[in-house]
Amino acid sequence: MLPAPLEESASTARPLTARDRLAIGFAAALLAGTIVSCGGGERQDEDEPEGDFPVQVTSANFPTDQRLAQNTNLTLSVRNAGDEEIPDLAITIFTTSDASGDGGASTDEDSQTTTGETTGTDGETSESTPAGDQFPTAKGSFSVRSEQEGLAIPFRPVWILEDGFPRLAGETAPAGAESAQTNTFSFGPLGQGEIREMVWNVTPVQAGTYTVHYRVAAGLQGKAKAVTADGSVPEGEFVVRISSEAPQTRVDESGKVVPIRPGDVIGQAGSQEQQSELDGQ
Repeated sequence: MLPAPLEESASTARPLTARDRLAIGFAAALLAGTIVSCGGGERQDEDEPEGDFPVQVTSANFPTDQRLAQNTNLTLSVRNAGDEEIPDLAITIFTTSDASGDGGASTDEDSQTTTGETTGTDGETSESTPAGDQFPTAKGSFSVRSEQEGLAIPFRPVWILEDGFPRLAGETAPAGAESAQTNTFSFGPLGQGEIREMVWNVTPVQAGTYTVHYRVAAGLQGKAKAVTADGSVPEGEFVVRISSEAPQTRVDESGKVVPIRPGDVIGQAGSQEQQSELDGQ
């Protein structure tokens, strides 16, 4: 009879010792504790109240005609129109590309269209119809998804969000922490009757026609829902044309490069003395 092989097989494995059984029991207990801590603990949305929270978008501003490298602000103001504190004011912003290059926007710079309860837009801005059932398709609020094949990163920025933004109007500290939800910024609780104005400072880097969508939520987990007076989702959009022409600029008295605006006096006629003369006429 041949001697037993030195290697162990499934049918010839040695019997478990007391030490082995103790080690296996300890590992099983550790695994069970891990499962409980991961899946059996408190749900992330357990503390978020469930219900509708009325809000009003009191203003929504973003220039509809822009030029490459011309820095500008997107601003939104939201009021808590209900009787209860909003758990967490959250703003989702995402961008889509208009392949036709038209986008349905008027060529008149002074035209504006509004939706819902939005007020406070000026001649440089326009808010058109709501985003409907569209959802973010690109990573980054101001980026679009590229259709070009073979790209390792299939997203390209249309605007660059400047460092330290978004922030609350009149403040210098950043606000609006990015959440796990795609392209969503969390601005914290909003008390009854309070208004919060938020600013995104951006610089366009891609010419074309694009639509910037925004939506307002009352929480991050989907249980607290923001609604308008008619019960709809508070949302809107801006159709923006970005020209490839470089913006006209000048150096102001402090040495900063600033865009030339209608009514600016530049060149030789722009001296302090001549401006005073013009003002006195």
